[in-house]
Amino acid sequence: MTSEFWIILSIGLVQLGAVVSPGPSFLIVAQTAVARSRFDGVKVALGLGAGTVLWSTAALLGLNVLFHALPPLFLGMKIFGALFLLWIAYKIYKHANVPLDLGGGAVSGSPFAKGFMVQIGNPKVVVFFGSIFVAMLPAQVPLWMTLVLIAMVSLNEVWWYSLVALFFGAGPVRIFYLKAKSWIDRIVGLFLGAVGLRLIWAAFERP
Repeated sequence: MTSEFWIILSIGLVQLGAVVSPGPSFLIVAQTAVARSRFDGVKVALGLGAGTVLWSTAALLGLNVLFHALPPLFLGMKIFGALFLLWIAYKIYKHANVPLDLGGGAVSGSPFAKGFMVQIGNPKVVVFFGSIFVAMLPAQVPLWMTLVLIAMVSLNEVWWYSLVALFFGAGPVRIFYLKAKSWIDRIVGLFLGAVGLRLIWAAFERP
């Protein structure tokens, strides 16, 4: 149980690091909070969380089926997942100085539906989940652990982007974040890069 707890915690931290770094989801939430209201921004966050439930469930169930059918793929997929995490870290670090554009793209129609479709329409989300799950999980994942992981990664999306919506409605907080973005991205990139290297090392350590 202790090892499983640390695996869950590690996956949660890695995924949260990727969530915190600005991307399409961050922009749509921030733009909605600025252009419409904080409450509409929170609705977008809930839509993103619903999309995460779908993608994370698909990733976990698909991996369980794959590993039961083809166990020799486990090591290779773990290395691929770690390499993909390194690529994500590189992209985040490389674009740390790219400013955020909050000038357009405000939500029209249902904010919840917009958040859901943004998440569903981003194929990198399922690749990311598949990569971190395969790189960090054991070959056999119990049902309770699957349910906890789905709930955790979905709630990470909801609470973080809800905070983004609430705080981006306040001018001083928005200004502070935009100024600190480059440092936030560098720290996140280094963190994810270190995790990716550690996962590659661990994959080759195992007999």
